[in-house]
Amino acid sequence: MYKSSLVLTVFFVSYVNVIHTATTKKDHVPGRSALDNFPLVDGHNDLPHNLYLKLNNTLKGFHFDKNLTGDAVFGSSDCSCHTDLQRLRKGKVGAQFWAAYVSCDSKSENAVVRTLDQIDVIKRLINRYNNDLELVTTADGIIDAFNRKKIASLIGVEGGHSIGNRMSVLRLFYELGVRYLTLTHVCHLDWAESAEIDKTNSSTIGLTNFGKKIVLEMNRLGMLVDLSHVSYDVMKQAISVSRAPVIFSHSSARAVYNHVRNVADDVLVKVKENGGIVMVNFYSGFIASANATIRDVVNHINHIVDIAGIDHVGIGSDFDGVPDTPVGLEDVSKYPDLFDLLSELNPDRWTIKHLEKLAGRNFLRVFKEVEKIKESLISEPPAEDLLEISNQV
Repeated sequence: MYKSSLVLTVFFVSYVNVIHTATTKKDHVPGRSALDNFPLVDGHNDLPHNLYLKLNNTLKGFHFDKNLTGDAVFGSSDCSCHTDLQRLRKGKVGAQFWAAYVSCDSKSENAVVRTLDQIDVIKRLINRYNNDLELVTTADGIIDAFNRKKIASLIGVEGGHSIGNRMSVLRLFYELGVRYLTLTHVCHLDWAESAEIDKTNSSTIGLTNFGKKIVLEMNRLGMLVDLSHVSYDVMKQAISVSRAPVIFSHSSARAVYNHVRNVADDVLVKVKENGGIVMVNFYSGFIASANATIRDVVNHINHIVDIAGIDHVGIGSDFDGVPDTPVGLEDVSKYPDLFDLLSELNPDRWTIKHLEKLAGRNFLRVFKEVEKIKESLISEPPAEDLLEISNQV
């Protein structure tokens, strides 16, 4: 009888251990597995600007397929460079918006031409590395590329100065594959104020009538309205006028760190009502006062979820466009660590399903809705408004 009891006891303990191990594994699935299920969509990467600064957009000597951390140019301490194909793959990136950005010191006409140069270099980069990258212009295209194990590559124009105050240029950018326009960069336009105005609380024009027509024309085209970089007033005005969900391609939460580039809570509420998304920025200067770490980014993500909800948050790193990144998010290889940490710190909130929303499902929902609005406006004629007769509030 003692022998039988011992056998039963050993069997029971072994059975409990098996159940415990299985449960533990189930409850602690690494958050990064969400990135195998659904494409991670990053809203903003400035590699094309570094190609301009460092190589004058000449790709012949650029080895994007190599790990560039030790490269004499792209691995040097004076280059805010965080991106190459090897690290993108390690980071499980499924889709990337490449920013076609030119500085605000360009005159209007020169800005248009230089932006065309940046759109061109993005397309040449994608074509040169087409075993890994694929130009995408639709929501479904992101999924198709992901299923083919390619990194969906999309184009965003960063700054309304790039259209030279012309609706025609906006439309032609769309024809070239541009799928979002950031209404401003750090400079104020004749039709919209940037976030820089909030440093002095001296807003005078906000978003003018012509600026509102720009937003409406973007809705008609099916181009995402990006409100990163715009002033607090312009954020609210653009959301109010837009017929489609808006995005913040690379912004964080102002309540967590009070910076004009971040999104205030009342605007987050409007983003929820609008059906839009805030894609969280990784720049140390936007997320913490000092010694920023990956946990500071987690705090921004969680706050946006607290205010706007789980369906209205995404990722917009700003890699290659910022001088400092948080400890733990040094380059494009580190996204899986962020998703693991979210899961580890709050497994009840950050289930795999919710991590997939953060990764890309939320953005895909927004993009599809923008495309749906475009279809509903198919009979609306192109806007013919001119700045000089439409720039009064």
